[in-house]
Amino acid sequence: MNADTPLDDPALIERFLEMLAAEAGAARNTIAAYASDLRLASEDLDAKLARADERDLARLGDGWGDLSRSTVARKSAALRRFFAFLADEGHRADDPGAALPRPGARRSLPKVLSHSDVDRLFATIAERLARMPLDPNDLRLAALVELLYGSGLRATELVSLPRNAIQPDRPYIIVKGKGGRERLAPISDRARAAVAAWRAHVASDRAWLFPSGKAHLSRVRLHQLIKALAAEAGIPPDRVSPHVLRHAFATHLLEGGADLRALQAMLGHADIATTEIYTHVDAKRLVELVNTRHPLVDEFPRRP
Repeated sequence: MNADTPLDDPALIERFLEMLAAEAGAARNTIAAYASDLRLASEDLDAKLARADERDLARLGDGWGDLSRSTVARKSAALRRFFAFLADEGHRADDPGAALPRPGARRSLPKVLSHSDVDRLFATIAERLARMPLDPNDLRLAALVELLYGSGLRATELVSLPRNAIQPDRPYIIVKGKGGRERLAPISDRARAAVAAWRAHVASDRAWLFPSGKAHLSRVRLHQLIKALAAEAGIPPDRVSPHVLRHAFATHLLEGGADLRALQAMLGHADIATTEIYTHVDAKRLVELVNTRHPLVDEFPRRP
């Protein structure tokens, strides 16, 4: 260890978090989760996390036995990055991170809405828009759902859109997503029309496309609106959320033949492995395609 550098856990944890934010471009939620994991680990090791050896970390990992695989995976990742940082910065001559558990947490499959489910949601919105007098809140709901399902926006990206982010003559917007990464998100003709109808009810001096009070619509309120819509459409609300509509955007594009790399770019995934989870929805269709269209099908008919 570098004897010239203070080795108290709080100072080193703070430096590590600053590095994550400044150099790695980590998202705020990731930084907050890592901060919590590191501080709890420091408490468990009597404020000697920075000086922990492999035996200390093995004991620490043993104490995570009742936690979920995903939580253990996150905690291990946070600590491994922390010790790699200490070694890179010269605060340690070794890196004991290999002693931490590697649970290989399985990525859960996303909830999937069928095309008929989505049709029911939009049919319910259409019924609302047909009412007289027209409620501007129904125009807002239409714009929100069109953008969730038609563009694959994350909830935070959606509610924080500036008032003039979407233009009638431009079929895309530039979105700043996780880690500050920018991407092009497609905007369908339907979504642009829905946004234009809603924006006519948003004062020109408002900063946000979906204002609420002095700020913009909250993610919590967005979830409430989507679940209420689902219930009205006769779909169990626990099956529908803004993120589920983003999943539907991805899965239905893949079913329609979209390229996985293009989908990765549209969703803003840094790693294509994250996008590949959507390929599960097409597995049955692909098997059927091979069994019915492959050149050898006629030569080797299926057994009765």
